[in-house]
Amino acid sequence: MSWTSPRQAIPTSAYWVLAALGLLLPLLGWTLLSASQIVDPVFLPGPGKVLERLGSWWRDDDLLGDIVISTWRVVAGWALSAVIALPLGLCIGSWRAVQALLEPLTDFIRYMPAVAFIPLVMLWVGIDESARIAIIFIGTFFQMVLMVAEDVRRVPMAQIEAAQTLGASTQEVVEKVILPSAKPALLDTLRITMGWAWTYLVVAELVAANSGLGFSILKAQRFLQTDKIFAGILLIGFIGLAIDQLFRLAHRKAFPWLSARS
Repeated sequence: MSWTSPRQAIPTSAYWVLAALGLLLPLLGWTLLSASQIVDPVFLPGPGKVLERLGSWWRDDDLLGDIVISTWRVVAGWALSAVIALPLGLCIGSWRAVQALLEPLTDFIRYMPAVAFIPLVMLWVGIDESARIAIIFIGTFFQMVLMVAEDVRRVPMAQIEAAQTLGASTQEVVEKVILPSAKPALLDTLRITMGWAWTYLVVAELVAANSGLGFSILKAQRFLQTDKIFAGILLIGFIGLAIDQLFRLAHRKAFPWLSARS
């Protein structure tokens, strides 16, 4: 069948060739544009300059420490969101009364920008590490709750009714029907919200940080170090891509029958 058919599988080798092209073509365009001098190098440094900056950042400015602390902040804020959002979203998606009570409020709060909470977080939590984790938590928690609830609602009602007909209790329906059926979608939700957590890193490191990738990007902006800004942004992208691939691998290992069908 044609590769243009919706959801048609393609050879693995072709997939990786296309994936490599998707990454290399923008890099080639960036290289050509920076070499053409159409844009001032101060505003668009070339890939070579960015690599040089990465090298000096590693040697002189503790790049590894910045990567570790930023990754810790993102994972901690995201994990705290997941610990609370998963059971809460399960309840909202499973019981209409809980949905009526909590979903409108959650939907309302999720439209509030996380950056607007910075003054309150500084007043309530202070300016230590917990404040930065709190900003990432606020940015991901409410979205995650609603996505988990929607994943749970997608479990076919026929499965629930069949279990009830066979005499399953409410607890058994949740544990043996709803959760197993929703698990693949829940893992995808965790993967997507991890990406969102990384997008709040720079905002979180506005709160009296003195280390981290976001802090370094903001500091570089003050001194017009555009190459360091590019380096920080690209590093965040690579770290996020690596984490995303780990989630995809976990999904394939946990639910191999879904990978075989796709």
